[in-house]
Amino acid sequence: MYTLLSGLYKYMFQKDEYCILILGLDNAGKTTFLEQSKTRFNKNYKGMSLSKITTTVGLNIGTVDVGKARLMFWDLGGQEELQSLWDKYYAECHGVIYVIDSTDEERLAESKQAFEKVVTSEALCGVPVLVLANKQDVETCLSIPDIKTAFSDCTGKIGRRDCLTQACSALTGKGVREGIEWMVKCVIRNVHRPPRQRDIT
Repeated sequence: MYTLLSGLYKYMFQKDEYCILILGLDNAGKTTFLEQSKTRFNKNYKGMSLSKITTTVGLNIGTVDVGKARLMFWDLGGQEELQSLWDKYYAECHGVIYVIDSTDEERLAESKQAFEKVVTSEALCGVPVLVLANKQDVETCLSIPDIKTAFSDCTGKIGRRDCLTQACSALTGKGVREGIEWMVKCVIRNVHRPPRQRDIT
């Protein structure tokens, strides 16, 4: 009887919580992506004006509920001096969203280098990675094939994990919902990192 009541309580009052890191160089659009995610999945969330978003120093936190899953986003600052702090969050996370500014060809090599450090970290072994080619609303942006070519020597380092490269415009919201829904499927089926249980509030 206790097991039945316990299961019923869990079903009605708890969600599985997954921690998702949002990483990438500064000015890639990570915070804009986070704001769009909160706006699209939280009915009563008004959101901040996207034009007022500035460079993140430290981190921004946001929560999104998708079905019975709750995603806790940690949007970490992407400046070079802050990248050394990223790995402090790896052990706790269930998924990584890596955002690339597809309009900034000059910093593509720098972005690839940061991405390589992420996917080769043992602490993230088996963790799903969503690579967002952001700013696809800009006419002069690099295409998905261009970005895949630039990052091609990282392919062998990704290892055995779910990984998807997707076009996105955090500013217009294009690709945001699809990316989040893909990530939810991946973290739920990843048995190596079970979720945390959180009461629904």
